[in-house]
Amino acid sequence: MLMTKAEHEVGTDDALWPQGLEIAVILPCYNEAVAIGETVAQFRAALPGATIYVFDNNSTDNTTQVAREAGAVVRTENLQGKGNVVRRMFADVEADVYVMADGDATYDSAAAPQLVQLLVSQNLDMVNGARVNKETEAYRRGHKFGNALFTGLVKFFFSDKINDLLSGYRVFSRRFVKSFPALSNGFEIETELTVHAMQMRMPIGEVQTSYFSRLPESNSKLSTFKDGWRILKMISLLIKEEKPMVFFMSLALIFFLPSLSVFLSVLNEFLQTGIVSRFPSLIVAVAGFVAAMLSVVCALILDSLARGRREIRRLSYLQFPGVTQTKAPKD
Repeated sequence: MLMTKAEHEVGTDDALWPQGLEIAVILPCYNEAVAIGETVAQFRAALPGATIYVFDNNSTDNTTQVAREAGAVVRTENLQGKGNVVRRMFADVEADVYVMADGDATYDSAAAPQLVQLLVSQNLDMVNGARVNKETEAYRRGHKFGNALFTGLVKFFFSDKINDLLSGYRVFSRRFVKSFPALSNGFEIETELTVHAMQMRMPIGEVQTSYFSRLPESNSKLSTFKDGWRILKMISLLIKEEKPMVFFMSLALIFFLPSLSVFLSVLNEFLQTGIVSRFPSLIVAVAGFVAAMLSVVCALILDSLARGRREIRRLSYLQFPGVTQTKAPKD
């Protein structure tokens, strides 16, 4: 069962962060009329000074009406997909701190002050709310396995700073939000957010938060296989774009090692007989060597380009101030 606002005993202390710090709660939504009212109410109780935005993504139910009645600022994004909504939210909303969660009332809104405080006190750029589910029905088995698999891949290739890659509960600084390129269309957006922070070597943190089952009659929009495949493709693309040396040198080895084995067998035959009778094998081996060499060249060139892109993103990132405890109150 979902814990209610009363069960949480939510409360905040205005002294946790500087006066005048503008906090925005941003909630992407698609057909969440059942849960969005409860979600808005919970975040309003946890962060009473924050502005709560609900970005509707072509809902066919009365999500927008319920959100307005709950006191949220409602906006729309017509391009379907969570990635498109996040791109729009980051572009349109102005704040010092952004608290992003889903509108399905599954995330622990009572933890929001703790996440914001960690971001502010340590001047971080992203704090991830790692989900800890105590209810077996809250997390489908396929989703749990996929999250563990994808998190492991990102840890292996990029960094081990995040233990819940696909969490939609995050807190960001302004400089993260306004310098994030946001190329994803769907649920792979969380992967892109995480890898962007790691590649930019941003200061990030993670806090374990409770994860609850959905309300009755509220259904998940995440497809285990379709969206899992899209997330895997995004991870592969990010490895190619951000780690071209690793990607193309691995490709070079895949071409080189079998080709070397075939070439050595042909060479051995030639040394014994003085005749090359297996011309097709020799041609395949040479083609493999050429492909391996081209992969090495691509690795060297694209690694330089990736470094240049990171430098440009870094300069864009540095144009915005970080969140600090010494922020002056607004007039």
